[in-house]
Amino acid sequence: MSQHGSHNSGNLQANIVRIKERRIESGQLNWKDGVITGFYAEGGENPDLPYLIPGFVDAHVHIESSMLVPTEFARLALRHGTLGCVSDPHEIANVLGVEGVRFMLDNAAQTPFRIQFGAPSCVPATPFETAGARLGVAEVEALLDHPQVGYLSEMMNFPGVLAGDEEVMAKLAAAKARGLPVDGHAPGLRGDRAFRYAEAGIGTDHECYLLDEAREKLSAGMQILIREGSAARNFDALQPLIREYPEAVMLCSDDKHPDDLVKGHIDRLVARALELGHDLFDALRCACLNPVDYYGLDLGRLEVGDAMDGVLVRDLKNFRVQRAWLDGVKLVDHGRVLLEPVATQPINRFEARQVNADDFFVPAEGDSIRVIEAYDGELYTREKILPARVQGGRVIPDPDNDVLPICVHNRYAIADPAVAFVRNFGLQRGAIASSVAHDSHNIVAVGADFDSLAAAVNAVIDAKGGIAVIDGGKVRVLPLPVAGIMTNVDGEIAASRYATLDRRAKELGCKLRAPFMTLSFMALLVIPEIKLSDKGLFDGRNFQFTNLIPQ
Repeated sequence: MSQHGSHNSGNLQANIVRIKERRIESGQLNWKDGVITGFYAEGGENPDLPYLIPGFVDAHVHIESSMLVPTEFARLALRHGTLGCVSDPHEIANVLGVEGVRFMLDNAAQTPFRIQFGAPSCVPATPFETAGARLGVAEVEALLDHPQVGYLSEMMNFPGVLAGDEEVMAKLAAAKARGLPVDGHAPGLRGDRAFRYAEAGIGTDHECYLLDEAREKLSAGMQILIREGSAARNFDALQPLIREYPEAVMLCSDDKHPDDLVKGHIDRLVARALELGHDLFDALRCACLNPVDYYGLDLGRLEVGDAMDGVLVRDLKNFRVQRAWLDGVKLVDHGRVLLEPVATQPINRFEARQVNADDFFVPAEGDSIRVIEAYDGELYTREKILPARVQGGRVIPDPDNDVLPICVHNRYAIADPAVAFVRNFGLQRGAIASSVAHDSHNIVAVGADFDSLAAAVNAVIDAKGGIAVIDGGKVRVLPLPVAGIMTNVDGEIAASRYATLDRRAKELGCKLRAPFMTLSFMALLVIPEIKLSDKGLFDGRNFQFTNLIPQ
């Protein structure tokens, strides 16, 4: 490729992938001042030339879950050919409210990477936990009027939608009045209830994990986002939809930890789809065009008159990125991202008291306990009634049977920790803790003994946010000074530090693929069956608190 005159003008010999027309043609693409001015076709596909595609879009992600600020998320995503994303900033909104959302908007404005933010619809997610802020109708309306906000974020309060809750309906009406789409969040909602949810104006769902559920929601007129993140992994179950409904399916990560983002992004899902025999143009339509169409992202399609937004890949099998452009400016060259890091000043809110082992005292009032059963790769949990290990009149950890204490500790006020028990974390010693705990981001921790559990919680408090691993007297922490959920260091460094803590957690006996990501969802009350908030054990099926000791 040669450059002519300015840094956003040039030309390129390549195979141009025309997704909508379902064809590939070789030739020379020219652009000037960031806009494609002409394409001179030379014939059909030329196997000696690389391929130019419009670029991938993550159709639903919480950037905060990468533990990176938007500018750093962009630098890691670009290397995988992702040119934009649709991001719900409700994680930071739960901590800092509108101030937190504006932090994300301001930081994102410093990168050319395209981020379409939503106005969080459910902050706090439920009234059954302590959050740092509340976004009412007035706050949501103000955000919807911001030029960087293009949709109403996932409406998790589906009971409120079905019941016609006044505030919920006012938020939906605010988006509708502005002609903006509304994202859904309705795990397990089926039949007539799913249709009623869609009829309220909600157009997407990314929570399906069963194929039949997804098909029902598609028949109700919803778009389905196939999710493959660091914890929830639904691609294998839902991938037939790429063939069945290529016009109504998108691909997303939802939550992606930094060590995973270093390895791959939407590019890996497209490669997997092709390995499974899916049509190239169907897969690329889901990954590149459908999110742009649905959310109105400012991304070109490689047509004359469009902005020169494109990704050059070596082949259409592995999609390894050679170069990438936005507005004609080269941002990736031979796999190397050309954007420099942006200095970030942290904002935060962190008030919590230190804890000790006695704070986890649970009196033995019976011979069994209600246990949260976690599953690898799932946000869902199951309720189990298991024998209690009792000593000195209290329920104690039982590592031999993988029944471990879990706590959620209020980070916004001085309070006592809530305590329950969990299985499938597998720790044989030590403890892990995190202030990334969806959706309110209190401190969540699991330990093989009460002393280690207390040490892990206190390590996060001392850092005013972070993830921690305790192994005997050894304390390891990745500080997260931005709202207690993001770091302000280089994404590569953050990924390396996170990978080290992930490895240390597994050395304690944890068999989960993503221990910290799974831990972060143990406080997510809107996903059944049973979770723990800072106020107690919660039954997500009945939306009410339940007792640790079965009655």
